[in-house]
Amino acid sequence: MNKNKPSGRNEVNALKDFEYDSETGMPTDEMHFECGLPKYLAESLERMKKSWAIVDSGKKDYHWDICWCELNADINSAEVENLISSKQAWYLRHKYLRMEKPDARSFLKDTEPER
Repeated sequence: MNKNKPSGRNEVNALKDFEYDSETGMPTDEMHFECGLPKYLAESLERMKKSWAIVDSGKKDYHWDICWCELNADINSAEVENLISSKQAWYLRHKYLRMEKPDARSFLKDTEPER
């Protein structure tokens, strides 16, 4: 069973509402990356959403760092175990951990413009 495909009836119905890219056949909205996640990842994702809601409302969440670290570890674990794709992992990191994917050129200290 492919873990990246929607497994539940509601997830399949939700995908019907997406617009699809004519070249790739993939939905143009990346929300499909949130479908069919392993249970442990979906649970830590929900905890992170709740934590961000508290922080974004201007209040202090004393568990925010725990939620952030747990979600980061769960995304990494699911990616390494091939339960989610690298693209899916970076989508989740960007949206829920508010991380940016590093440019490989920055590791090399390459300052020349890209050609």
